[in-house]
Amino acid sequence: MPLVDEAQALRVAEALRPALEAYKPDEFVDPRFYPPRGAEPRTVAMYFLVMVAMDHRLSRPRRPYEACLPGDGCYHGADLLYRLGALRLERDPGFYTVERLEKITPGEIRAWLCAGSACPPDPEARAALLRDLARKLRLLYRGDPLELLDTGYLHTWTPGDPGLAERLRVFEAYSDPVEKKTMLLAKFLERRGLLRIRDPWNKRVPLDNHLARIALRLRLVVLEENLARKVEHQLEATPWEDIAVRIAAREAWHRVAEAIPADDFILDDILWTMGRRVCTAEKPRCRAGCPGGHPACAAGGGCRLRPVCPTGLGLQKPVREHLYLDTYWY
Repeated sequence: MPLVDEAQALRVAEALRPALEAYKPDEFVDPRFYPPRGAEPRTVAMYFLVMVAMDHRLSRPRRPYEACLPGDGCYHGADLLYRLGALRLERDPGFYTVERLEKITPGEIRAWLCAGSACPPDPEARAALLRDLARKLRLLYRGDPLELLDTGYLHTWTPGDPGLAERLRVFEAYSDPVEKKTMLLAKFLERRGLLRIRDPWNKRVPLDNHLARIALRLRLVVLEENLARKVEHQLEATPWEDIAVRIAAREAWHRVAEAIPADDFILDDILWTMGRRVCTAEKPRCRAGCPGGHPACAAGGGCRLRPVCPTGLGLQKPVREHLYLDTYWY
């Protein structure tokens, strides 16, 4: 089983601490991607519930999910997904209701989320996830997302009062054992003031491919020989190997957050953008080319984690995250 390197977690925490001290958290109110500040709470809750349900595996090898929208701008990955979500909210706010989503078809997903030649790889699965979400939200919570969120805990605190994670697990989109989408939704809703988390010790980073890749490059997670070989040669992991790697990486980042100390969700902000702009899959900017102003960038244009990173120090090749493509969990 993959193990957390506790000593390395402390070293990484020390290197990251200055980045956290200077960071101002995103409030997720940019109207290009989210409901604007002051939007009606049910609308905000439903928007994030729907969009996070589909926030998985947008790109595939040699098929990036990126497009330039006429008269708007060019977007990649999650930025394109949430831009299209915000445009739909602006033009057709009634779309984000259980009545509409219970009937959504793969064709409607394509018409909504395809831009030019860029399309999510699994419109059938995304439509099924939204139909499941809408139907169960209607049956269990009268179609009201605020009833679903009427809990102060991420995980169950007292019998008979399930926490958010337990409530969400009934929805297929939020059923993954690593709780990536659950934690991402909680992060969005907490920043928007719709979720007051009374058990912050249960926060974890929403562990996606960027965070898994950075953890492996830093050797925060120690893999057994067979799994390390699969990662190095980009051989497909089994579902159980995937879960094991991700849980180990998630807990490693929690150790880092505890040692800084920092809020796991705020640490995730920095790590996620770091994975997209600094420690990228193809060309990590270890020594130079680090985009100015990013919290992970040190003076001189390199990554501030380089002194504690085996990849940055040239002791290992820049591995990618483990290969596990066919999933709607992350």
